[in-house]
Amino acid sequence: MKKTNTIYWIITGLFLAFMLFAGISELLPPKEGQDIMAMLGYPKYLTPFLAVTKFLGVIAILIPGFPRIKEWAYAGFAIDLIGASYSMIAAGQMNAGGMIFMLVLLAFLAISYIYHHKRLNGTNIVS
Repeated sequence: MKKTNTIYWIITGLFLAFMLFAGISELLPPKEGQDIMAMLGYPKYLTPFLAVTKFLGVIAILIPGFPRIKEWAYAGFAIDLIGASYSMIAAGQMNAGGMIFMLVLLAFLAISYIYHHKRLNGTNIVS
């Protein structure tokens, strides 16, 4: 169980740190971020909304209890990452490096989710 907890907290911590950083950068967007959102065709009011949802998702995953809210937070992060990837691909702005980065983020999210459930069940998948 100790390995499960260690893996969970390392992967989850890294993923949530990225999402927190992304939320902060969306809340106070630099000119480049605003240009990217405009190029993708999204309205300006969407950026602060995404920032707030990222903050709420980070809080939901970190606070003990509330299993249903955690499930929604994991789902929301998956939708956010997949939607961002699709938007960049559809606009022709996704390069190989960006695709690998998004796949790594999705892998971290999946590992965090799997280990979250392993912790809930009290089983150890790494021997």
